[in-house]
Amino acid sequence: MSVHTEREQTRSPLISAENLAAYGDLPQPAPHTGAELASLIGLLTQQKSRIETVAVGHSRDAASRAAAEAFTTAWQARGGKVLAVVDWPETAASWLRPGRRLTAGPPDAWVVAAAPPGFVQLSRRLRHSTDWDPARTVAFASLADSRLPALAGPDTLHGLRGATAEGGTWEVRHRWVTCYPRMGPAA
Repeated sequence: MSVHTEREQTRSPLISAENLAAYGDLPQPAPHTGAELASLIGLLTQQKSRIETVAVGHSRDAASRAAAEAFTTAWQARGGKVLAVVDWPETAASWLRPGRRLTAGPPDAWVVAAAPPGFVQLSRRLRHSTDWDPARTVAFASLADSRLPALAGPDTLHGLRGATAEGGTWEVRHRWVTCYPRMGPAA
């Protein structure tokens, strides 16, 4: 291991206040919709999916808490198991404690309901300090913001998928967020 690689691994993944401010005001989560919740569960239960256990993470705002609770109730009603429900603040010293709690399972997948600023910080900590994989993570519509991949850093969120409020889906591919309309009949 080179000295440069070692230094990169020990450097804090926190984003400075100046860098956060450069991306403008990121939106606060809106209340989730039924179509959004159904689409999110659909992402986890697609054909050939073997996802049974999940860890749920959420910001401490009311909309994120309600979305996480609604998902947890719906997942357990389907016979799924929730290994942990973890919350985090929008500002913290390192996000290491919630990051470790979220990845302790290990779950088959992670589900996130969050405000963008805190989740971006948490995702950087998760990639830096745990075995978290964004490709095994689904999120509510609040994270379908094109500024997230740029703010999180190169490929930090690559593979993250989620549901839109209208019941469509979105995904992060490298530095792009692409949204897809709902397929099939309207609910």
